[in-house]
Amino acid sequence: MLTALTIRDIVLIDALHLEVEAGLTVLTGETGAGKSIILDALGLALGGRGDAGLVREGAKQAVATAVFSAPDDPELIALIAERGFEVAVGEDLILRRILSTDGRSRAFINDQPAGVTALREIGQALVEVHGQHETVGLLDWKTHRALLDTYGGLAPQLGDVARAAETLKATTTRLAELRAAAAEAAAHAEDLALNLADLDALDPRAEEETELAGERAILGAAEKALADLSDARTALGGDKLSQKLSSALRAVEHARQRALQAGAEEDHPVIARLLAAAEAIDRTLVEAVEAIAEVDAAAAAFDFEPGRLDKAEERLFALRAAARKLKTSVEMLPVLRGRFRDQLRLIEDGAEALTEAERATSVAREAYDVAAAFLSSAREAAGERLAAAVMGELGPLKLDRARFRVDFEPVAEGRRGPHGLETVRFQIATNAGTPFGPLDAIASGGELARFALAMKAALASRADQRQPVMIFDEVDQGVGGAVAEAVGQRLKRLSTGAQVLVVTHSPQVAARGHAHWKVRKADADGVTTATVDTLDPATRQEEIARMLAGATITDEARAAAGVLIG
Repeated sequence: MLTALTIRDIVLIDALHLEVEAGLTVLTGETGAGKSIILDALGLALGGRGDAGLVREGAKQAVATAVFSAPDDPELIALIAERGFEVAVGEDLILRRILSTDGRSRAFINDQPAGVTALREIGQALVEVHGQHETVGLLDWKTHRALLDTYGGLAPQLGDVARAAETLKATTTRLAELRAAAAEAAAHAEDLALNLADLDALDPRAEEETELAGERAILGAAEKALADLSDARTALGGDKLSQKLSSALRAVEHARQRALQAGAEEDHPVIARLLAAAEAIDRTLVEAVEAIAEVDAAAAAFDFEPGRLDKAEERLFALRAAARKLKTSVEMLPVLRGRFRDQLRLIEDGAEALTEAERATSVAREAYDVAAAFLSSAREAAGERLAAAVMGELGPLKLDRARFRVDFEPVAEGRRGPHGLETVRFQIATNAGTPFGPLDAIASGGELARFALAMKAALASRADQRQPVMIFDEVDQGVGGAVAEAVGQRLKRLSTGAQVLVVTHSPQVAARGHAHWKVRKADADGVTTATVDTLDPATRQEEIARMLAGATITDEARAAAGVLIG
């Protein structure tokens, strides 16, 4: 709800603050008094086109501020948040626009700097303007679907379709991903299989390259090592050393026996020395035999099977060739072998997953089509009811020759979105025999405004229909009498569920207002200014009498005004 409008230095207005009430507020005044300035100022605050000509002569800048009660509509709150602005719970929403004489402007939302585009988007969600030169909202066919769905109370069916569309989107996305993965896998499956077969045949082992390289080095050094060991055996003397040590041992033993035979006792020092010498020679003989055996064992270790070096080198070359082919290292071959095996297994498993995804997508598509069919049927029924309701409003508004219908057009083949399978367009034929066309085909601005009123009156027949602030600019142009009375009745009826502002020259319309503003001009010191008076019951009756009588207000006009006001 619009609660206040503050205007400073706009055209003829130097400073003006208006408190706006709920219900129907009417603006009246002499032709040229400046009623349009009020709407221009509000339009500026709502993000409308800023023209430097709006700045009052002699002023540096023009300022328009519109204050709205705390927003409670979820869609509006979401829009404000999406545009990056914060409005605390229970906090008023303030839209402000400052326009300089050079045509540049600044915009603010709750004192936060804003772009004009964001200001306009939020402003359009708050206020609809229906007038001589524009009708915001109804002329844009993109708004018709939501209007019809709300009018028909189709939120449950629409929710079913939205959920079905979300499920279908998820399953379709999953299917597309699996198909892409399957296609990529299939393109590489043959290579994977061939590479895996090669690795299976090669059977690489971890650390095998290091082992083979070490073995090749040892095998390459084996011939020289055997020569070295032969030299070592020769240096040790081989069997001759053992024979000499054995002879030496026997000689020492013979010497000990002669000493004993000569009468030497066992504890004689000579006998002890000979015994120690024999023991040392015996130990040396044992060590010599062991040393020769170890040298022979070492030589035997170098006695590899024939062709062992060639085999090691061939294996090493095969591993390195496989690594070069697969652009990896020899150490990674066992790992890559496992990966190839896993990827081929995934391809096999992916076929099952792909089949399941196709089944899930088919089920989701069928569920969507069922939900969308129910929504389409409900929309057609709601369209018929809306057409009948609008047609019922057209006659009293002097649009009895016009015909209205709700047209449905299928969406592009294969598109299954959250809003169903059809677009919705409101169409009108202004005269008998003329084809139906878009709403802006109505030539007359007054007819367009009255048609908008008829549409709004029909749409507002639902108690839960959310209505923004609505402004009707001279909706009564070119009509009078019963038609003007019908316009006033519908505006008042519409204002019971919404806030409506109307600029009017019709006393029948003005008499229906809950609040009445009179716009007037005054001259002071050669300067013309416009101001707005909020009329009380007495001055209101006088203004309506002026509208009835013209320049000279008669008692009869005052009485007629009283009757109109009721």
